[in-house]
Amino acid sequence: MNTAPNVRSFQPTKALLCIGAAALFWFLNALNKPGYTLTVEYPIRFVYDDSLFIPTSPLPHTVQVNVSSDGWGLLRHSWLPFRIEPVDYLIKDPLRATAINTSSLAAALAEQVKKLHVNYVVADTLALNFDRHISKTVRLLPDSLHMDMAPRFMVSSVINMTPRSIQIDGPAKLVKGLPDTIWVRIPRKRISDNYDEELPLNQLRHPLLHTSANRVAVSFEVGELLSPFK
Repeated sequence: MNTAPNVRSFQPTKALLCIGAAALFWFLNALNKPGYTLTVEYPIRFVYDDSLFIPTSPLPHTVQVNVSSDGWGLLRHSWLPFRIEPVDYLIKDPLRATAINTSSLAAALAEQVKKLHVNYVVADTLALNFDRHISKTVRLLPDSLHMDMAPRFMVSSVINMTPRSIQIDGPAKLVKGLPDTIWVRIPRKRISDNYDEELPLNQLRHPLLHTSANRVAVSFEVGELLSPFK
């Protein structure tokens, strides 16, 4: 009597599980090994007296840092950057600072990031530009000479403006160049009735200037000139 040989059929599911387990074991073992290097984006916070100084070019929110560690350390810092506390970079004399000192920044990073070895800070777009932070008060006056009134109509009251003056904060080079008085032009054509509108102060729009108000309310009464009696 002949018996059929006991041949096990190929089971792809079990084979894939074995390959996956082996790959996972290799991956976990590789993460434990030291000597990996990676360039990461690290958040930075600039510390200076912002009541006295103002940056005239955008300050970077992150810097590129080359670090070394085991796989776990690099994985944590590359995948979860939002959980990293920004490193503080102190600017003692902003008017003299022209660029980030990469050596002192690397030392500050090494002090804060204990589980990573900081190799160097990538010296790219690290320029700094500061100016003195000053304020100036500017008067607002209506440009009554260029008002476009309809025929036989005229302004019959005081021209009210709110506010009458504004405070402007910004870099000294910009603020000092502003006039002491800004003439507000009334844009409406052929005015024939009482006027009451808010007008934008477009003359002061600049990304480095902060104004106490960006609009002014203007109102006045308008009357019609009557023909003389005959």
